[in-house]
Amino acid sequence: MAVRVDLNISLDGFATTTDQTPENPFGDDWPRLVDAYAATRTFRERVLHDTSGQGTTGVDDQYAKAYFADTGAEIMGAGMFGLHNFPDDPDWRGWWGDEPPFRIPVFVLTHRVPRPSIEMTGGTIFHFLSATPQEALDRALEAAGGKDVRVGGGATVVRDFLKAGLVDQLHVAIAPIILGRGIRLWDDLRGLETGYNVAAETAESGTVHLTFRR
Repeated sequence: MAVRVDLNISLDGFATTTDQTPENPFGDDWPRLVDAYAATRTFRERVLHDTSGQGTTGVDDQYAKAYFADTGAEIMGAGMFGLHNFPDDPDWRGWWGDEPPFRIPVFVLTHRVPRPSIEMTGGTIFHFLSATPQEALDRALEAAGGKDVRVGGGATVVRDFLKAGLVDQLHVAIAPIILGRGIRLWDDLRGLETGYNVAAETAESGTVHLTFRR
């Protein structure tokens, strides 16, 4: 059992993009940031429900498979669920469609009045709570049934868990692009590498997979 993080970041360390518009809510930079992950066969099957067998099957796909493997619960911030965009819509059920890819309990951190839990097709159940990282982790560990807990994002939530010393394994997929602005993962994390074994692997896409393990 471990607490894991998997995150896509740019060469200059940004895990978010800032070029969104009402007409283009994801912007042009977000597809560039996650391009290698979104091109994998695992992503296409798990997230897009594409059973055609298309998609890359190299190093990026190996990490995409590991993203979902042996995970019993997920923690994410309100932004990753979409509450920042639809804070007062009681019918909002997240970005992930009717059958989200998680298929496990997901704990959504929010400072607003918590919503009732939402049970989705495929086994995902969204729970909403206002809690510290340790409190959220305790809830997730109980729900995970001995499997790993993944802190899914966004970058601010991940940084809070890293600063609290709660992460056993951090995997960042570093896309070969420069964003220049957004939320940087590494801010206020000087010396993070202390206490971790660090390994790097470069994929066919040019993405560098950097992994910190206790």
